Parts: sequence; C-alpha cells; structure tokens
Amino acid sequence: MNRKKNVILYTDGACSGNPGAGGWGAVLLSGEHRLEISGGEAETTNNRMELTAVIEGLNKLKYPCAVDVYSDSAYVVNAFLQNWVTGWERNGWKKNDHKPVLNLDLWQKLLELTRIHAVTFHKVKGHADNALNNRCDELARHAILEINGKFD
Repeated sequence: MNRKKNVILYTDGACSGNPGAGGWGAVLLSGEHRLEISGGEAETTNNRMELTAVIEGLNKLKYPCAVDVYSDSAYVVNAFLQNWVTGWERNGWKKNDHKPVLNLDLWQKLLELTRIHAVTFHKVKGHADNALNNRCDELARHAILEINGKFD
C-alpha cells in the first residue's frame, strides 16, 4: 500500500505598498522535519505573494504528498474551498463577470501542483495567536526588508 507522506504547510505573503515590494514565507512540517523558506519580488502585489508562498512550499516536495495548507489569505483558500478555480478553468480562465482572472500564471501553476499532491486548504486568522502563521508573516516581511536593502 502506497501511502502519501503527510505534510503541513503554513504560508503567508506581504507587500509594502500594493503594488510594491513583496515577500512570502512558508513553513513546511513533516514528522520531526521543519523547513522555512522565503523570498520576494521588487514590484508585486499581496495576492501574488500569497499564491507564491503556497507554490514555493509545494515545489519543495520531492514526491506526491498529502498536504494540509494553512493560509490567512481568503483569496487563496476560498478559490479552492468554493471551487472558484475549477470554474475559472472551465470558463477559459474568465471570472463570472467575463473579465480575465488576475494572476493567471500563478493560478495555473498552483492548480497543477494540487493535481500532483492531495492538498487540503485551511483558512487561519491572520495576525492572531497562530505561531506558525506569525512565523510565515515574519519571513515574508524580512524578505521585503531584504529587497528594500534594509538588511544585508
């Protein structure tokens, strides 16, 4: 019996200005293993950073896993829990108002990754008492400071 490894992935994205310098952070947990990753872009949006955090976290997995993704981004979580993504794809990546879906490149990449991994999305309250969500926020904000040259 081939059982997928269980992974917990916490993610967060942040922006200084929207658009502006942005950062993302992710914490992956599997058994006793923990990996923290982060990065950023000089000119981006908060939503792109939220999506990038999940994508980069899933990209770190070497083989198909069962992944619980925890994010404070309603944009990311609701797209899957309310099946927006499948509707967008079915409608040629157009929203209900017939306008194109923003961040199409990232949505397509994330959808591709959810077809490799068994992903379950969970919404967490941002800037609350969730230590792992807060750590992802710290990682994302630190990435923004690095982009802006405040840390070397």
